Parts: sequence; structure tokens; C-alpha cells
Amino acid sequence: MRWLTLLTITVIAGCSGNSGSSGPKFAVVTNNPDEFWTLAEKGAAKAAKDFNCEVAFRKPSKDDAQEQRDILNALVNKGYDGIAVSVINPVDQLADLKQIASKTKLITMDNDAKGSDRICYIGTDNIAAGRSAARLVAQALPKGGTIAVFVGNMSSLNAQQRHQGLMEELTAIGKAKGVTYTLYKNEPITDGANDQNAANNARQAMEQIGNQPNVCFIGLWAYNPPAILEAAKTKGLVNKVKIVGFDEREATLAGIMAGEIEGTVVQDPFNFAYQSVEILAAEQKGDTSKRAKTTVPHRIITKDGKVPSGETAKGMTAAEFKTDLEAKMGGK
Repeated sequence: MRWLTLLTITVIAGCSGNSGSSGPKFAVVTNNPDEFWTLAEKGAAKAAKDFNCEVAFRKPSKDDAQEQRDILNALVNKGYDGIAVSVINPVDQLADLKQIASKTKLITMDNDAKGSDRICYIGTDNIAAGRSAARLVAQALPKGGTIAVFVGNMSSLNAQQRHQGLMEELTAIGKAKGVTYTLYKNEPITDGANDQNAANNARQAMEQIGNQPNVCFIGLWAYNPPAILEAAKTKGLVNKVKIVGFDEREATLAGIMAGEIEGTVVQDPFNFAYQSVEILAAEQKGDTSKRAKTTVPHRIITKDGKVPSGETAKGMTAAEFKTDLEAKMGGK
């Protein structure tokens, strides 16, 4: 559809204030069109101004590796000096990414592709973030119980690592406390990064296990927690089924403030894009020093701003986090 195409391709000018910037041309490519990436687009825009470059910000219309591959190849063919990409399928796309890295400067952000010859990865330590989610779950279910995990797909490295951190930490906490956390269906429930599928999956799981004691639903991608909360409301199971999420959808933050969601692990997509462009601009000048600091810290959002026992990530209330978001959205 034409309106979608127009929305998902944005060119951000640098200091010159137009697309004819005398600086280099870089691109930031996301893995889907989710509103999660709005902050990244803001980060890319600020970096374009700060580092005197032109930045194209592109979003595939869906979670589709072939579409992303086409976008990347088109950017290379147009002579872009560097690209930062959140890789959809790091295994299937590896050969293509190596080809791209041989033709232009390549950075992976948000979702890595090891072995792709990329300069570096910018983003969350997703195993650590998964462990943070596990501590929220353990706080909500101190006696153990059943957990259901929801995510777009398990081909993405960030999904794999979040799930790994979640399960490893829950196993460790369970052993220490003498309790058990059982994974519903023995695997994460995937939705293909489709909102309707996510909603259907949450409702079906709510019907199956929602009335059991000690249940927590965990959404690993941004749209999953709101889908879970809506299913809980539909089934009259708000607060009975505990909810832990990732990222900062408005419905997720509102759910936390209302006491309907235990908490969420939030990333920093603004800095994913900002730091990616900063590194690409430095690399263009032969400066490799910016590669050193590439892990972008995650934070924990809860109703009172407190973090669970054993947590080292910064805690914030939803109101504090929204103030921070608004500052970034305003271009700070």
C-alpha cells in the first residue's frame, strides 16, 4: 500500500538542512514497522545534525527477511557510506550481510548477526535483559508457578538471548528458593510479529492456564505486553495473571501505573540509532575509537520505581520514564 511505503522510508538531513548535505550518507534499517522504532528515528535525526551527515531511516513493512535484504541491497547500490541494521534472521541473512560489509561500513543494532563482518553491535545485552525480566517474574511469583512466553519469532538473536537469560535466571532463582517455574508449552509462543496473532495467542493461553494459581505471562517484544493485558481484561483475569514485559508501549506504561503489569524491561532505541550513526561517522574519518562502548544499558520500569532483589539495572517509575521519553521525542 502506498501510504505504508511513504511512512516507512524517511530521509533525515544533516546540518545543511536538506538532502544535499555535503557530509557522508548513512542509513538506519529496522526489522519491522513497529512504533518502538519512533525513538530510533529521533536518535538518527539528532545524530544527522550532530555529525553533519545525511541519514536515511527505513522500516520494512513487515517482519520479512527478504524485504529487508532488498532494502539493504538498494542502499548499497545507491552508494551509502554505511548502514546500521536490526537483522531479522541472522542465520539466513549471514551471507548477504557479509557481502554488504565488503561494500560499505556495516553495523548491527538491536539484533546482532555474529560472523557478518560488521564493525560492531550496538544495543542491549539481551541475556542480561532476560535475567532482569526473570527477577520481575520471581518477584511476582515468589512460590514458583507457570510462565507463558510470547514473542514475534525465535530466529532473531535478541529473542533467543532474552529467552535464554529469562530461563537461566528463573532456574537459578528456583533452585535457590526451592521452587519451580514451568514453561507453558515448553517453548515461547511466536506470532510472526503480527499484532492480531499476538492477541490471539494471548487469549488462547489465557483460556488454557489463566485460571490456574501462580501464573505469569511474559512478552518479549514491545507489542506483546499490551496484547497480553488486553486478553487478561477480556477474560476478567487482570491481576490474577501476572504480566511482565519488554519495552515502552503506552499501554504497557499505563498498565504499570494502574498496577495491572508488574513491570517492563526497557531498552534505549534512541541511542541505538544515535550511537550507530556516531560510529559510522567516526569510521568514515578513520576513527575506530567509538567501537569500544557499544552496550546500551536497559532499565526497569515499575509502579514504584523499585527493582527486584539482585537487580543492578536502573529503576524508574512509569511517570519518570515518560518524562525522559518526552524529552527525547522533543529532540533533546
